[in-house]
Amino acid sequence: MKYLNYILIVLGSIVAIYAKNGTEQNEYILIGGIVVLMIGVYRISKTIPSRKDDDNDFIKEDE
Repeated sequence: MKYLNYILIVLGSIVAIYAKNGTEQNEYILIGGIVVLMIGVYRISKTIPSRKDDDNDFIKEDE
C-alpha cells in the first residue's frame, strides 16, 4: 500500500509535466495530474506522526 502513494506522486507529476509540455496546454489533464499528485502527498502525510503529540507524551512521562 505504501508503494501506491509513491506511484500516485510519480504518475501525477508525469501527467502534469506532460500536460504543460505542449504548445496547446490541456488544462483538464493538468488539473487531473495535480489532483493525483496531491492525493499521493496527502496519503503519505497521514502516516507521519505529529511532532506536537510526541512532545505531549514526553512531558507526561516526566511528571
